[in-house]
Amino acid sequence: MLPLETVTALVSFAFVASITPGPNNILLTASGVNFGFARTIPHMLGICAGFMALLLAVGLGLGMILAAVPQLQTALRIAGAAYMLWLAWKVANAAAVGEAAERSQPMTFWEAAAFQWINPKAWVMGVGAMAVYVRRDHAFADMLVVTLVFGLVTVPAVVTWAAFGHVLRKALQDPAKVRVFNIAMALLLAASVLPIAIGL
Repeated sequence: MLPLETVTALVSFAFVASITPGPNNILLTASGVNFGFARTIPHMLGICAGFMALLLAVGLGLGMILAAVPQLQTALRIAGAAYMLWLAWKVANAAAVGEAAERSQPMTFWEAAAFQWINPKAWVMGVGAMAVYVRRDHAFADMLVVTLVFGLVTVPAVVTWAAFGHVLRKALQDPAKVRVFNIAMALLLAASVLPIAIGL
């Protein structure tokens, strides 16, 4: 079992990494505004499940494979950048609040879960956590602890961002304001592609 001080540091790291702005949180805020909190729940659950699966895969050796094969890292960056730009386009062109139910749909559980596998922030968090907090002589047990901690901490983080979007929804009933908001969210999402492009 990880020492208490290490677990405390892990919880702090997981909280800061999960609550700070990134592709997931930008998309959750936009979904909260456009579709409301309840319809964003599958999106939130998909993020949690997908990221925990990614953490387990990294802990079981996928991270080492990526480190050993630079071509895979490049392919992952390209796929992630392309998909995030497509998502940014979708957010920018989302329907106004009153039209959203008829013209568009929130991200599904499986879409959100799959997105974690090409989400650069998720990879950085996962690889970093496993590298820092997993001891070689307690690898499997530590990997499970890291995954569990992130799973528990991610839930309130995603709920916070979706709820933030839901609160904004009430203030953005004017379609013109929703349009401006969606474009702003799309630009933020597109901007998060820049670090990936620089790394290519």
